[in-house]
Order: sequence, then C-alpha cells, then structure tokens
Amino acid sequence: MPDVAAFDFDGTLTTGGSVFDFLSAVAGRTAVARASAQLAPRLAHAAVAGGEVADRTKEELFTRVLGGVDAEHLDRVGAEFASGHLAARVRPEVRRRLDWHRGRGDRVVVVSASPDAYVRVAAERLAAHGSIATLLEVDESGRLTGRYEGGNCRGEEKIRRLRLWMVENELEGAPLWAYGNSRGDLRMLRAADTGVNVGKLGALGRLRDFPGLEDTGPRRLDH
Repeated sequence: MPDVAAFDFDGTLTTGGSVFDFLSAVAGRTAVARASAQLAPRLAHAAVAGGEVADRTKEELFTRVLGGVDAEHLDRVGAEFASGHLAARVRPEVRRRLDWHRGRGDRVVVVSASPDAYVRVAAERLAAHGSIATLLEVDESGRLTGRYEGGNCRGEEKIRRLRLWMVENELEGAPLWAYGNSRGDLRMLRAADTGVNVGKLGALGRLRDFPGLEDTGPRRLDH
C-alpha cells in the first residue's frame, strides 16, 4: 500500500492566504471591502479566537459576498484564479516535496479550508491525486447561498474528511504524511505518522514541535 501525503494549501503549498483575493475575483473588491468593514470587529476577534468563532465569521463573510452568485460563474472564476494564484504564489520547496512524494508512488491529496472551487483545480494543476476543501451550498436555482455545505474544512473536519477520502480510495491504514503551517493544521499533523511543519515562524509557530522539511523526506529516506 502506498503512503499518503496530505498538504494544506494556504501558507503551505502557497505563500499567504487566498480567500479574500478569490472573493474579490468573484464579486469585486468593493463588495469584499464593504462586507469586511461591516464585519471588522468580528473578523478581528475570529483571528484571535479561532475555532468555531472563526468558522462562523468566515461563513457570514461568504454569505454577504457570495450569496446569490451563480454557481457556474464561481467555477469559471475558480479555474482562472487557481492557475494565476499558483503561478504567483507556489512555494518551490514545498512543490518539490509534493513532486518527491509522487515520484515515490505515494498518493498526494490537498486538504484546505479554502473553497473547493479553486482548491480542486489547483490540486489538478499540481498533479495531486485528490483534493478536500470547503464546499459551498448551492440552492435549487443554481445560485450560492454563501453557507457551507457541510463544515468548514479546518481542524477536526480536515481529519474526518481526510480519513473518509482514504477509505474511499482504499488507503485506510496507509502511512500518512501531513504538511501544514498553522494551528488549523495542528490536528492533521498530530494524526499523521509523519507531521511536517512548513510554517515560516519555525520554532516560534504553533507547529514548533514538528520537524521541518529539512528534517524529513529525501535526504532522510532516499539512499
């Protein structure tokens, strides 16, 4: 059975975040700026509190910006955004690690709290074997409500859906590598056989107890 390598997206495979830029690409910067201003106190609190507070606030932002948007429009923008975002923001050293896993015959999956509309396409561009991301609800008329379809793919939800993906792909029990950069990835790294911290804060970050790229991978295992 091959190993599984699970990579977070924002801050791990790419530099910085992607959600606000994507929302702007879909609905325009004015709409995003207006919604962000209305939610400013809650967004600030969510950044500190994390957890369910952050999940609910993110969903409220999506509802205000994406509610009523045609789902086909979202998918078209998502495909364009994924290509441009990867070209500008991919982290070469993490991309090389992903390619190393593929070269070994491992199964690679991108796991992200960002919207599936572009994470799925980005994963395809990276030649990953699959993607797991936050799904957005579409109503009967084919328009977004802005609400999640299921949960925000962060924390415990990442683990739940990753395990489900492994079962569906006949990979249950396979050795698991997990790559992340922030507290939203902490549970995924803890659940892995090999958790790897690719956060730029290193020993100062929330994942400081996990080894970095230089302490795992090719130089350690390829002889």
